[in-house]
Amino acid sequence: MGSSGAHTAAMLIALDEARQALAGGDVPVGAVVTDADGRVIGRGRNERELTNDPTAHAEIVAIREAAAALGDWHLVGCTLTVTLEPCVMCAGAILAARLPVVVFGAWDEKAGASGSLYDVLRDRRLNHRVEVFAGVEEAECSRMLLDFFEGKRGG
Repeated sequence: MGSSGAHTAAMLIALDEARQALAGGDVPVGAVVTDADGRVIGRGRNERELTNDPTAHAEIVAIREAAAALGDWHLVGCTLTVTLEPCVMCAGAILAARLPVVVFGAWDEKAGASGSLYDVLRDRRLNHRVEVFAGVEEAECSRMLLDFFEGKRGG
């Protein structure tokens, strides 16, 4: 399977994580970390409401799980796939983990740090840059988020 197919396959798993976040009352964002062979080594979903932890974004949860699985905080050769463009906090964690590739679905025009509002992941002033693939399964990722927030506003 080519990288495009691998990105889609990982995104489908991330979407499942997002659905689980939604079922738990959190903003429906899901993430997975895959190793160089495409195996899932970390899964995460937004758990801020569940845990009352402002850092419990899907990316952070997945990165922590992947680092524990590898026994190493260097996630070199791995890919993070997430349903929503990473925010500044998550972009910082991605850089700290040395993740070389990030794939995301929906753009976040209000808080995105991977190409929309900011482009932290590809900032040449930093010591690590990330290859970013945006818009993978974008329609489904966006729809889930839009439905969630429309429901919060009452329709």
